[in-house]
Amino acid sequence: MTFQPIVPISGLTGWTFLQSTLVRQTETYNTKPSLIRDTDYFTQNIKSVDSAEALVSDRRLLRVALGAFGLQDDINSRALIQKVLEEGTIKSEALANRLSDDRYRKLSQAFGFGELTGSRTTWEGFADEINALYRRRSFEVAVGDQDQSMRLALNAKRELAEIAGRDESENTKWFSIMGVQPLRQVFETVLGLPSGFGQLDLDRQLEEFKTRASSQLGLSSLENLTDPEVLDDLVDRFVLRDQISANVSLSNGSIALTILQSVQPLNAAF
Repeated sequence: MTFQPIVPISGLTGWTFLQSTLVRQTETYNTKPSLIRDTDYFTQNIKSVDSAEALVSDRRLLRVALGAFGLQDDINSRALIQKVLEEGTIKSEALANRLSDDRYRKLSQAFGFGELTGSRTTWEGFADEINALYRRRSFEVAVGDQDQSMRLALNAKRELAEIAGRDESENTKWFSIMGVQPLRQVFETVLGLPSGFGQLDLDRQLEEFKTRASSQLGLSSLENLTDPEVLDDLVDRFVLRDQISANVSLSNGSIALTILQSVQPLNAAF
């Protein structure tokens, strides 16, 4: 039987268990036959790919390339991905720079078809780099099949540390978070932002994120998240608040079901 990540319970207790067994679980997961086939194929064939068109024309290679950056749902959007890869990120008007989700920018930079460096597919260690990202993302997806909040937490630990350490302005870092739905969801949950918050003017959203992060989390800057303890505290808060929210929804649903069940005999009498 193919190994699936073990998340025995939801909430903070489950998250603590997952963290304590993460190394062992990921090592076991990486022996999954389909994962090995995907990464072996990528290693053997990526060096012969010298253009964006060639990459998107090979579905097996494209699956690994997109999966490495969490863009696996775009597997059928070949024209979009080809344009992202071909235009690169040098020009401000390039598609990858115009999309709010900076995973496209990372994808374009990683493969280099539209960058000054040119294609990176023949570089030493390139296949290993992409395969490592693909394995990690695949594990997170599998965790999400057991518990979606755990997937979001794993993703946040990886992505937020990287964003926090960038040599960019504070606003640019925040826009990166706001543009990636999984990261945005983590912050909206932690900060208790209401549904529909995303409909506000973008500058208003930015100010609200910064103000609440400072007052509720003590984050004077996103750079604070380069401290593992600060990042761990943020992710723990997310898991706990998500658990509370789920329990409230469940309780409300149970109350509603009880009311409906008590009403049914009355309806039946008529």
